[in-house]
Amino acid sequence: MVRYLVTSALPYANGPIHFGHLVGAYLPADVYARTLRMQGEEVLLVCGTDEHGVAITIGAEREQQPYAEYVAHWRTKIKASFDLFGIEFDVWSGTSISPFHVELSQEFFTRLDERGYLIQREIEQLHCPRCVRFLADRYVEGTCPHCGYEAARGDECPRCAKWLDPLAMLHPRCKVCGSTPTRKQTRHWYLDLPRLRDDKIGAWASGHEWKPNVAKFVANQLAEIEPRPITRDMQWGVPVPAARAGEQQGKVLYVWFDAPIGYISFTREWAKAQGRPQAWKDWWQSPDTRLVHFIGKDNIPFHCIVFPAMLHGVGQQYVLPWQVPATEFYNLEGKKFSTSAGWTIPPEEFAAQFDVESGRFYLLASMPETADSDFRWDEFQRTHNSLLADVIGNLATRVLRFQDKHYAGRIPALEPSYEAELDRVLLTECGSFADPAAHVREFRFRRAAEQLIENARVANVFVDRLAPWALQKTNPAKAASVLATCCEWLAYLAQWMAPFMPAKAQSLWSMLGLEGLVAGQGWPTLPVPGRYRRQLSGRKLGPVSALFPKLDDASIAAAIDRLKQATRS
Repeated sequence: MVRYLVTSALPYANGPIHFGHLVGAYLPADVYARTLRMQGEEVLLVCGTDEHGVAITIGAEREQQPYAEYVAHWRTKIKASFDLFGIEFDVWSGTSISPFHVELSQEFFTRLDERGYLIQREIEQLHCPRCVRFLADRYVEGTCPHCGYEAARGDECPRCAKWLDPLAMLHPRCKVCGSTPTRKQTRHWYLDLPRLRDDKIGAWASGHEWKPNVAKFVANQLAEIEPRPITRDMQWGVPVPAARAGEQQGKVLYVWFDAPIGYISFTREWAKAQGRPQAWKDWWQSPDTRLVHFIGKDNIPFHCIVFPAMLHGVGQQYVLPWQVPATEFYNLEGKKFSTSAGWTIPPEEFAAQFDVESGRFYLLASMPETADSDFRWDEFQRTHNSLLADVIGNLATRVLRFQDKHYAGRIPALEPSYEAELDRVLLTECGSFADPAAHVREFRFRRAAEQLIENARVANVFVDRLAPWALQKTNPAKAASVLATCCEWLAYLAQWMAPFMPAKAQSLWSMLGLEGLVAGQGWPTLPVPGRYRRQLSGRKLGPVSALFPKLDDASIAAAIDRLKQATRS
């Protein structure tokens, strides 16, 4: 049986997440997993925080916090943001706390070394005599050799945006103490990507069917591939295995190397919690598994080439990615999200002011699937008011409130003599409808969101055409049949909504007087004449309320003003 192992890029435990992160790797993974589960598929959604690396040590030292406390703080904050937006993982952990992560990462290192896929190189690196440590690139500041900017970082110049080699910087200094570093020899391990490419990964990656934006990236990377360093001189991280380190002590695995192994560590953690400690192998070492990585485009090289090379290189029959539906960049009002500059929308602030389910839908409807796209406040308002409120919300309230008032709060009876006529009108004359899940399976979330709205429009056209409020005066039996048919469609709509807006879907399900969780009902087949009704007549409605109260101009203007004020402060 096919099973779907779904991962979202591990968020870095060095700061808050924003909408660009949510839409890039986490919300689409959640919708995909929810949809497949409703269709009866076996799915495991894995995530957790990436908790090693230089940026974290710098952040923790700046805050004067122990590294473990620092990452624990951001792990909790990031998870809280996901919880607010209804993003649910089967396992959530962190690379510094998962009980299997050190062992597994070291096992990967050892097996790659034993199988000849690691090489050692003696290199020159900047060393701070006062701090008595080698300086990773982000611990170095100095003058950019390209543009002369005097506050350049060791990895990149903020002014000219060129990538930098710390050894090439003019007037380098230690970011911690300000001392002038010296040059010193050190030895590091490199992953032999050219050999791994030639052994298998090149043919596999070039022959794999990727999304067009991913395929182009992969082709460029394969042509330019070089050995990649996998160790660093620092203390915070997974130590190089002692049996392999020899005299090269004080080295850890580079964060990019151990981070993707976290997907496997967390799965092992999940399996143990299930009381089946070996079950992780069913997901990672079975040909029945379809591995799907949800990432942003900056992570394509790691998930389409480097991590697959590692999985192949250890020789343990690990599955390689089936799909990597990478997104392009998501901007805010035409500019890149920047938490440090205040050009962002904190998820917690949004949730305090607006409906997060509406936010989920708008993010999906504006996803940067094949090209960069934007969050725009005016478009969010238009989507909420014109699509969610006017199409879905209005359909539900006008149908259900009319029944609440005129039919004692119950779904009226369907007169059998009208069934064929109403089926014909609804299913063939009121517009086209299709299965949103088909688009979700193709990673076309924008189109899936559009399809959901199109399906709701069909019922609106049906109601407008047959006008049950007018029919009630001339043909009460037909009016009741029209309303009963509308309720049948609303039940379908609740199920179609469930992956996109799970709370709103449940609210609509409950308004119809239906029991249980809507997501637990499974995914409905498309309605066909004579074979789609659930026989809802006579069912007592639940409390009816507006699903999507309209957003006024003042609330949107206030949000825009808050954004502008934050960038000025």
